[in-house]
Amino acid sequence: MDKAPTKHVDEFAKLSWRERICYGAGDLAQNLIFGTIGSMLLFYLTTVFGISAVAGATIFLIVRWINVFWDPWVGTVVDKSHFKHGGKYRPFLIYFGIPLTICCALLFLPIPAVRGNVIYIFITYLATALIYSFVNIPYGSLNASLTRDNDEVSTLTTVRMTEANIGNLLVYTFLPLFVQLASPAKQLKSIGMFGIKLNLGNYASPHAAGAYFKVMSIYMIIGFIMLLCTYFGIKERVLPTEKETASVKFSDLWNELINNKPLQILGWFFLLGFTFMFFGNTVWPFYLQYNIGHSEWNASISLIGSIPGIFLVFLWPLVRKTIGKKGFYYLFLGIFIIGTLILWVWSFPAFKNNIALGYVGGFVKTWGITAATGYMWSLVPEVISYGEWHSKKRVAGIINSIMGLFFKIGLALGGIIPGYINAFCHFDGTKATQSASALTGISISMIWVPIILALIAMWIISKYPLSDPEVDKINHEIENSRKANAEN
Repeated sequence: MDKAPTKHVDEFAKLSWRERICYGAGDLAQNLIFGTIGSMLLFYLTTVFGISAVAGATIFLIVRWINVFWDPWVGTVVDKSHFKHGGKYRPFLIYFGIPLTICCALLFLPIPAVRGNVIYIFITYLATALIYSFVNIPYGSLNASLTRDNDEVSTLTTVRMTEANIGNLLVYTFLPLFVQLASPAKQLKSIGMFGIKLNLGNYASPHAAGAYFKVMSIYMIIGFIMLLCTYFGIKERVLPTEKETASVKFSDLWNELINNKPLQILGWFFLLGFTFMFFGNTVWPFYLQYNIGHSEWNASISLIGSIPGIFLVFLWPLVRKTIGKKGFYYLFLGIFIIGTLILWVWSFPAFKNNIALGYVGGFVKTWGITAATGYMWSLVPEVISYGEWHSKKRVAGIINSIMGLFFKIGLALGGIIPGYINAFCHFDGTKATQSASALTGISISMIWVPIILALIAMWIISKYPLSDPEVDKINHEIENSRKANAEN
């Protein structure tokens, strides 16, 4: 292991556009590799793979509970690591990106011998989740290692989330379309945009297994290439000293959780935000397939919904400066609620064939959720700085493991609870049409639970204690302290 560098670097560096874009490529990669699982896995398992909704939800539950204990350990490993080449955090993207890519593809392996095999899917999903932690946590730590400059972090978050939402576009819009295009039993259907008609197969059929595997494999390969872009395109500047690295202990996790109040509040905000986000992502294929009855409109509605997450992200810093950090979240969580209610109205019998309501609801809902859950990542570096200022120890990996843990619990709850609601309401994936009870369960997961959680999230973020001037003051005090120690 190399010693941590002692030469002075500019910790308030202004980043080049190349570095911003290369860093954001890592988010695009993770959406392509792991976002596909969050969006389509439960639907795939209960319709194509052939296991029950209860079994699918239980697999999610067990794996996420294992992650509760796994991720903090990974964060400690990351904080104590130094590599001979490639920096402190970047090498993890390569070493674990390769097995992650393979495991994700194996989740959709189209071999009859494993179809319906709960043990196979459990082991493969567990391996995928454990390996993902060794990519996701170091990547999150990179965010705080590039610069301490608050404006740069804001710009970096904007670029990062633009690329993340391009990944979302590829996952939530084009992935279902590509799978339907590759699925058998095709029928000519309108996709609801510009009169375009395509030959689309039934992606809820067991015969679509091969189509899923082909599309997923291509997505995994592209995702790994994006991880390579991040590895080669960025520079780590804000790193713990050799003394800080040597002193990292697993108990630092508990110290941060107990003493870092901004971390506590942001953690709960993460958990709620990503829970209702993944509720929508998980239930959307069910909602469109059964409650609306127009799965062929998936691509066009998702395409319209992706516009704000790609083309309106540049407004985030302006909105934050105008109405403040907390006002930003109040505004966009409110927009999310309005969009969700529009989608609820769309399910009324009189409006099901009105695609315009789907466009409007999808656009407004996605605008709110991408802004609220995307911009919260800009708060993580300041929580790391606060922890460093308070404890005199920079543990970016541990703090990112905590944030990643809240994120993954939200992801898990967003996949687990809808599965159990489906089971409770007697959803049957073998039937082309569902009972009134099953449709009500899908509506609860798609509309009402997310709205309630969004309202609670507004209350939680109102308690966040760090203002921008306070964060700037903390960062400069840390830098001055480091310079003084280096001179001595």
